[in-house]
Amino acid sequence: MRISYLSSLLFGLLASTAVAVNAAPTPATPSNPAPALAAPAEQGGKINLNTATAEALQKALSGIGAAKAEAIVAYRSENGAFTSVDELIEVKGIGKALLDKNREKLAID
Repeated sequence: MRISYLSSLLFGLLASTAVAVNAAPTPATPSNPAPALAAPAEQGGKINLNTATAEALQKALSGIGAAKAEAIVAYRSENGAFTSVDELIEVKGIGKALLDKNREKLAID
């Protein structure tokens, strides 16, 4: 009886140790991961209208969703490179208010 009691205690101790080891939290990732390289479409915090992808435009500009970002890229493909930031008003769905909201974020190469 004493042996079965000790065996039960030893089994319980080993089982709880195994659970504790497997349930230990994984090491945390560093809080300051290496900064990602800036996309070539971004210059000094500004996004280049002539080289940015639709996804980059959508992420960087306020009030620009997928459809408007695609419209900007399509306009650029059909009409050539933008010559000024103000030309963005020519894109369907982009008005003066939206341009003014994003003017400081835009650049032309």
